[in-house]
Amino acid sequence: NKTDFFREPAHFYYLTNQAIPELLRNHPVSMRKSLMIWSAGCSSGEEPYTIAMVVNECLEKYPYSTYLILATDISTRMLDIGKLGIYTADRIECVPDLYKKKYFLKSKDRTKNLVRIIPEMRARVRFRRLNFMEGDFGFRERMDIIFCRNVIIYFDKMTQERLLKRICNYLSYRGYLFMGHSETLLGIDLPLKQVAPTIYKRI
Repeated sequence: NKTDFFREPAHFYYLTNQAIPELLRNHPVSMRKSLMIWSAGCSSGEEPYTIAMVVNECLEKYPYSTYLILATDISTRMLDIGKLGIYTADRIECVPDLYKKKYFLKSKDRTKNLVRIIPEMRARVRFRRLNFMEGDFGFRERMDIIFCRNVIIYFDKMTQERLLKRICNYLSYRGYLFMGHSETLLGIDLPLKQVAPTIYKRI
């Protein structure tokens, strides 16, 4: 369940400066749907809420563009924390000050030292339980962006390959897959092209 806000920040820089602008350029406004983003292995919600904040900032430059984030995890306890969006203040020390002021509410009870993600951001993230070993993930749409970071390291090589192929089936053409820095796809035959360290594009 190890997770943090803005973990591996280079990913979020690439997301907003390369991936999203390119995805939106490929779809005229008249054809544009909501960006579909999947945070796989979301734990207690720090990753999907970080994605929500940076994507929200990015899309201010693109009128009529919207997004939805699906956050999944096997632990219902972690998902319950994510749904509430309440964290101790020390958990957001790494969050830029601009984001702290814009996207977090401080508890009225100053003795509790708690903060909460604002309702608008909570509404952008849908939490649900998912076991990667289940036969069907139950997604109706393909994802434009998938964050699957520090998840496959817990499986053996054969299971990793099987899981990654299934994940690729849910990734749209030209969509992006973000992996953890401790993970490698070497030796696994996937319809992906590496575009940056631990960042891949569906081909």
